[in-house]
Amino acid sequence: MMGRRRWPWEAKTSRTGAVVAWSHVGRPRWTPRDYGRLAEEGFAKNAVAYRCIRLVAEAAASVPLQVFVNGERAADHPLARLLARPNAEQGGAELMEALYAGLQTAGNAYLEATADGDADGAPDELWSLRPDRVKVVPGPNGWPAAYEYAAGGRSVTIPRQGDGWSPVLHLRLFHPTDDHYGFSPLEAAAFAIDVHNASGAWNKALLDNAARPSGALVYGAKGGERMTEAQFEQLKAELNEAHAGAANAGRPMLLEGGLDWKPISLSPAEMDFIAGKHAAAREIALAFGVPPQLLGVPGDATYANYREANVALWRQTIMPLVNRTAGALSNWLAARFPGCRIAADLEGTPALAADRDALWTRLEAASFLTLQERRQMAGVAG
Repeated sequence: MMGRRRWPWEAKTSRTGAVVAWSHVGRPRWTPRDYGRLAEEGFAKNAVAYRCIRLVAEAAASVPLQVFVNGERAADHPLARLLARPNAEQGGAELMEALYAGLQTAGNAYLEATADGDADGAPDELWSLRPDRVKVVPGPNGWPAAYEYAAGGRSVTIPRQGDGWSPVLHLRLFHPTDDHYGFSPLEAAAFAIDVHNASGAWNKALLDNAARPSGALVYGAKGGERMTEAQFEQLKAELNEAHAGAANAGRPMLLEGGLDWKPISLSPAEMDFIAGKHAAAREIALAFGVPPQLLGVPGDATYANYREANVALWRQTIMPLVNRTAGALSNWLAARFPGCRIAADLEGTPALAADRDALWTRLEAASFLTLQERRQMAGVAG
């Protein structure tokens, strides 16, 4: 009887890895943009971007993650308990909200898995890492070999383990010109955010100190006489004291000595800044995949009603984000929890109730399908 043939050991790698490695020379690479400035101008100072990020992150985090073992749902599996209670400080929804918010603000999100040293190496806790504190350390093949986390003047490197598994999961949105970092909706909306913030700053300055003159005082003395320097300074001081600022709005003005008040009206071009601000708000919402109607932006009638806009948000933004994240978590943790699969439970989502009812109606009418096939198509384990 012939023995089994032994095939030579093979290490699989991309043939383009050498080119990528040469491009990055194996050095740590920081996120190539000012994350702090984006977060300050976009998240902290812009109500539209803030609401978009919170809306997407909170909605996505509200979707439960289920664990399946060999096709059967396992609610009491160690992985299910880990997802429900990832660490001593956070619940599952809170951790996932931080993960989704990181994707929206930085285009990158990181999870670190920690273990207590058991033989199986299964993680005991999951922690979300701030995107601006993490940098990728490319390996000899050009792809990430480790992650470096820096805070408070100290840094720690988290390398891949001996079997090639990385304790850090790096989620990133597509970036057309970067191999290691994602491109955030916040950066895509940066110009619209600047326009929106500038419009708000202009309006605030107008209320604070009359940034645009509402009129002009014309000195109508005869013979070409002009006011003396002292008279001019005194008049300017009186105007600033008695009529400038929001507290003095509407106060009557007393004129004497040949002074005449000429009101200055806003031109149509100047009045259009309000429409420009609303257009910028719609552009910000577009970058995040949020229907402007859900944000109360005037002049947007893309959807017939609020319900249609909410369904569009879930179909086009929330569902792809949640399913993609569940798939990434499943692939990442499969090496430590063999036979397990993580999937998003979208069945209880109120916004998708109409789609769910329509699917059940079609399956009920499909008499050529078996009961087991119908259950599988409906997403029900059985």
